[in-house]
Amino acid sequence: MEDDEIETRHDDEIVTLRGVSWRELEHRLAIKDDAPVPRIAYLDGVLELMSPSVDHERAKSNIGALVEFYALDANIEISSVGSWLLKNKRRRVGCEPDECYIIGPYGRRKRPHLAIEVIHTSGSINKLEVYERLDVPEVWFWKRGKIVVHVLRKGAWATARRSGFLPGLDLDLLCSCLDRPSTTAAIRAFRDALRTPHA
Repeated sequence: MEDDEIETRHDDEIVTLRGVSWRELEHRLAIKDDAPVPRIAYLDGVLELMSPSVDHERAKSNIGALVEFYALDANIEISSVGSWLLKNKRRRVGCEPDECYIIGPYGRRKRPHLAIEVIHTSGSINKLEVYERLDVPEVWFWKRGKIVVHVLRKGAWATARRSGFLPGLDLDLLCSCLDRPSTTAAIRAFRDALRTPHA
């Protein structure tokens, strides 16, 4: 097959279904099995199926690579748990983050400490409502080159300048390295910036 015959999408494909029962959700998840796509988000009977574009996947992978490099460089123990399926039948909610992390030893936690969402094409489900019901304490939204940190405090979301779990991480610096032509170049630029003394 010639390269020009391969179709590469630069927008996410999102399908929204309404009136989906929990039983139907479980059926769809069983069919999907461990396939990475489509990623699901579910809230009160609304099911969103998202097939990410190459730009979406590149952004989430590069953010993850820089977070993991930072943790290694700062000697912080983290575990990457990718697009871990999170769900709660009683609260009628479920989702698969773009990336998520446990901070500290893995320890068989039921939820990640930190979830990362790349907002490349907006869907119809309120992701913060989803994560609140799932008791995920911190969520980052990356959109148009910026990361906004949301921290769950006493059942309500507040925005923060920095991560509560990775407080030394300069998110503006991280984002400034994401436009490099490769993941290796992004890591190299981030590494060099971290090791450059600042006045």
